[in-house]
Amino acid sequence: MIRSLLVATLTLTALPALAQQTATAVFDGEVEDAAFAVESAILGQGLVIDYVSHVGDMLSRTGHDLGLGASPVGEDAQIFVFCSATISRQVMEADPMNIVHCPYGIFVAEIDGATLIGHRVYGDDSMAPVNALLQGIIAEALE
Repeated sequence: MIRSLLVATLTLTALPALAQQTATAVFDGEVEDAAFAVESAILGQGLVIDYVSHVGDMLSRTGHDLGLGASPVGEDAQIFVFCSATISRQVMEADPMNIVHCPYGIFVAEIDGATLIGHRVYGDDSMAPVNALLQGIIAEALE
């Protein structure tokens, strides 16, 4: 009985994660230029980039090894991972379980011939400050 209750709880808890959305914007230029613009916008906010994931390179490399071909997000796709101490504190004060969302990420990719910049949209109202931060960074990168 307890095991069934635990499985049901974990299943119901995971459902909101399945409903997450992505916000994207088309960048007028190449992925490399979009990456530079995103990096500059993040740093311009006084934030530190913790890590840059070279997703496109990894998918190209492993795709070749697996016989799958080119990366579906372009060879130069990247995800910039960073955090804002101020905003993270704010959202975790509202709900300590928001720790699961930190750090935050913005991606640049070439999908279906378009250069895209995007981020995960957090649905919980307590994460609104993070959504605003990510939207602001992307807006600055598009200028």
